[in-house]
Amino acid sequence: MARYTEAKCRLCRREGQKLFLKGDRCYTDKCAYERRPYAPGMHGRIRKKMSDYAVQLREKQKARRVYGVLERQFRLYFGRADQAKGVTGANLLILLERRLDNVVYRLGFAASRDQARQMVRHGLFTLNSRRVTIPSMLVKGGDVVSVRERNKESVVIKEAQETIARRGCPVWLEVDGAALKGQVKNLPTREDIQLPLNEQLIVELYSK
Repeated sequence: MARYTEAKCRLCRREGQKLFLKGDRCYTDKCAYERRPYAPGMHGRIRKKMSDYAVQLREKQKARRVYGVLERQFRLYFGRADQAKGVTGANLLILLERRLDNVVYRLGFAASRDQARQMVRHGLFTLNSRRVTIPSMLVKGGDVVSVRERNKESVVIKEAQETIARRGCPVWLEVDGAALKGQVKNLPTREDIQLPLNEQLIVELYSK
């Protein structure tokens, strides 16, 4: 499966804002975007006037990079959101937010979504008491995500938990730090997704 293997900090610089792709590093002075808040490359400092298409494209790329999905996956999510009832843009973000790797990250069991994806693939978690290895699984209301008993002493999980106080836990999730498990109280709404994304621009891009 294709995946991005270059420096993650270049993505933040390209989009012109922090996407928090490197976990705890993004909160320190080592953050590359804090040091060089301009696009990568030899022409990164040059300010260019962006067309409407370019603005829409950058918003789509930003959403893809935040959630760590490929273009084909993102199109499938958009098609599903477009067919569902309600506002297409909000439906799209809600689908992305319901991904298992994102829920693991939101609960504080991983320092970043990339790390959460890897941990899910390695089978460190259970969903409703069943071991899962598919990061793209969509959670439902009432689902319980737990760290497997054999992995509860993992140093990675303990280190990640230290950052949850800084990030906070979304209102649609409930986490039990002592038992290392969390529950999906209800499905998220657009108001629950506190990300600097303008989903309407993404809808306009795919509607052309």
